[in-house]
Amino acid sequence: MSENKPLDREFAYTSVHFNTARTTLYRLAGIKLADSKDAMVYSRLVRRIRTLKLAGFSAYFEHLLSHENEHQEFINALTTNQTAFFREPHHFEVLKQYLIDNPDTRRIWCAASSTGEEPYSIAIVVAEHFNSFKTPIEIIASDIDSGVLKKAEMGIYPLDRIDTVSDIRKKRFFHRGRGAQLGNVRVVPELKQMIKFIRINLLDSFWSLKTPIDVIFCRNVMIYFDKETQEVILKHMMNSLSKDGLYIAGHSENFNMFPQIITAVGQTTYRPVKGLMSAKT
Repeated sequence: MSENKPLDREFAYTSVHFNTARTTLYRLAGIKLADSKDAMVYSRLVRRIRTLKLAGFSAYFEHLLSHENEHQEFINALTTNQTAFFREPHHFEVLKQYLIDNPDTRRIWCAASSTGEEPYSIAIVVAEHFNSFKTPIEIIASDIDSGVLKKAEMGIYPLDRIDTVSDIRKKRFFHRGRGAQLGNVRVVPELKQMIKFIRINLLDSFWSLKTPIDVIFCRNVMIYFDKETQEVILKHMMNSLSKDGLYIAGHSENFNMFPQIITAVGQTTYRPVKGLMSAKT
């Protein structure tokens, strides 16, 4: 990366700035940024620099060191949130079957809820299983990014976000916007009430969750952590699952390197290794 200020950049941005950003992100959130992400870091952090009316990247990192409340803004800026309703649809068929096979299911955790499409998809499957919005199952949706959690809690989406949702589900679980909300949809209030949204940093040694958890959705998250961090988080999650609990991963994730913690039981679905300490009720 050039040490000089390119003509098309508002602020000087060097390899030192980039490495400071990614070491700080790793320290705060355990997320490792590839060398190829230097342009992304510039484009996202420059917005914070403008908002705070700072002189440049060096001034921003000094601000970050002395203002702990900026940590969350920094994490929000550099985390990527890609999601969709019923993304990787086979997982929701797995959930449907799990609910049939495990009538005592009481708790489902969506550990990277992003803007809410995934936990609302989970809630739809649960509501359909019980044919009611009032169910015995607690659904927890968490994310490290407080900004996307706010969007998730609102439950408002552009109309095209539900293009892949069936007409029956559209009618039952969404309301079309009118007036200022024309072109948007809102999840019905009853569905929203099924979900508890909370901020959780997976690196924290304590998570504010009741255990045991019966199903954990943690899809396409572990790819952002190095092996050591993956092992710590996976062990924590497996210890939080019930004896017959299920862990649902993303299509790009594989945990064959952790046979002492987790074992595959299907396509990107896992269970804790037998003998691992189970969560208490």
